[in-house]
Amino acid sequence: MLVVTDRHGTARPLAGTVRAAVAGGARFVWLRDRDLDPASRRALARDCLAILSPLGGRLVIGADRDLAAATGAQGVHLGGGTSPRDIADARATLGPDALIGVSAHAPAEVAAAAEAGADYATLSPIFFTASKPGYGPALGLAALEACRGLPIPVFALGGIDEAQASDCLGAGAAGIAVMGGLMRAPDPEQRTRRLLHALGA
Repeated sequence: MLVVTDRHGTARPLAGTVRAAVAGGARFVWLRDRDLDPASRRALARDCLAILSPLGGRLVIGADRDLAAATGAQGVHLGGGTSPRDIADARATLGPDALIGVSAHAPAEVAAAAEAGADYATLSPIFFTASKPGYGPALGLAALEACRGLPIPVFALGGIDEAQASDCLGAGAAGIAVMGGLMRAPDPEQRTRRLLHALGA
């Protein structure tokens, strides 16, 4: 499961929500929050790494390969519209072992990311999502089915809770990515446990 951060969606300090999710079993976090000033975002990245690293967890930084390199994060997550050159530049900056993820909004974009050398992709929105209601029509499970056979893992993102998690796996997703449903949860630790249980983890 990929935890996607959104400090505007949580009632507690974001590092506290990340810590709770990790206590619940999460080991993979995508730090978004791109509207933070550089110093604050760097400090938050280091806080997240301090939470994840002792447990062998991984942090990817949204859209900032230089910040990923500076903090020692495990990789970068590039946004929609990422070009092959963007992926190549991230690989050159971060090295062959870094994780490079891409946000995709159609199976063809997943295929293009794989061809360009990305390590994984999120595909969204699979279902209607309250976090981004105007982002576009829900793709549905058929979009995940269309990604079967592609050489990189795909994380289903958008409107996914415990009830849909196993359906996403059955449609071919490698896992799920969760933002609003976890950031807004009164108890992120227990919500994480329930999601992981639904995934069979």
